[in-house]
Amino acid sequence: MIAAAGDLAALDAVRVHALGKQGRITQLLKTLGAMSAEARQVEAPRIQALRESVAAAIAERKAVLEAAELDRRLATETLDLTLPVEPAPRGSVHPVSQVMDELAEIFADLSFAVAEGPEIEDDWHNFSALNIPESHPARAMHDTFYFDRTDGEGRKMLLRTHTSPVQIRAMMNQKPPLRIIAPGRVYRSDSDATHTPMFHQIEGLVIDRGIHMGHLKWTLETFLKAFFERDDVVLRLRPSYFPFTEPSAEVDVGFTLKDGRRVIGGCEGWMEVLGSGMVHPRVIAACGLDPDEWQGFAFGTGIDRLAMLKYGMDDLRAFFDGDLRWLRHYGFEALAVPTLSGGVGA
Repeated sequence: MIAAAGDLAALDAVRVHALGKQGRITQLLKTLGAMSAEARQVEAPRIQALRESVAAAIAERKAVLEAAELDRRLATETLDLTLPVEPAPRGSVHPVSQVMDELAEIFADLSFAVAEGPEIEDDWHNFSALNIPESHPARAMHDTFYFDRTDGEGRKMLLRTHTSPVQIRAMMNQKPPLRIIAPGRVYRSDSDATHTPMFHQIEGLVIDRGIHMGHLKWTLETFLKAFFERDDVVLRLRPSYFPFTEPSAEVDVGFTLKDGRRVIGGCEGWMEVLGSGMVHPRVIAACGLDPDEWQGFAFGTGIDRLAMLKYGMDDLRAFFDGDLRWLRHYGFEALAVPTLSGGVGA
């Protein structure tokens, strides 16, 4: 029966017939329990030898049939190399990286240099040098990620809550006049549709002689018109308070409603996009400069928020989920480098 099996299915039927739970050899093994000890000593080796010989014959026949099946497939099956290959997932430039490049391009045209600083800061650079007193709510544990250690001078260490410490380091390490932007990651204890514990911020700083609010307004207006690529961008400056600027102003940008969505341009409504102001004399003095000789302005905004406004995202948390579908939809081609001549929103 084993040698007559013409394929694997027939051979498996033979195996079940002989060695299955109800197979003939299995039934013979079950009879050993009813035999006397003397008979069992005679019959048990004989039945076991039969079982092993049948199993070996089945295994040998199976190997022959499998080899024959493989030879048949090799002789008949072909691979059509002309069929298109499914493309592998392609990478893309994240919207945050794209917007950072757009901002750097715009401010480079205004003679701003890019400055960087550490993401792990001490509380003097992050707070004290920026005229933020010990009792200020921004220092609270529920806003700031503190480390359980200090630096060599006994100052608390933390994850920076803004990129303003980069401004302090620039004023202390470089001679004025200064024109810098400071893009980078910052950290605050907050999470919802428009806030994440880690996000991206860009701040700008100008230190020179004779600087006033008119310079600040012109810079912001030029920047926002170039970024949103519209000439009808309208700004509104509202008095505000920041410890490190005096006077301070919140900057709103006008929008119009089209099909229920806010579109930057016009002034049907207003939304806040920036915080700004003239650098506080105490901050200038803390960096070793004479506030009677040097003045400046500073501004800051969220890079993620700018990306949401320009490219139509509605949930900040999706920026960091790593969802390939989201990245394919909102990502940019690697060679879509923003230029002022070709358009920053490449």
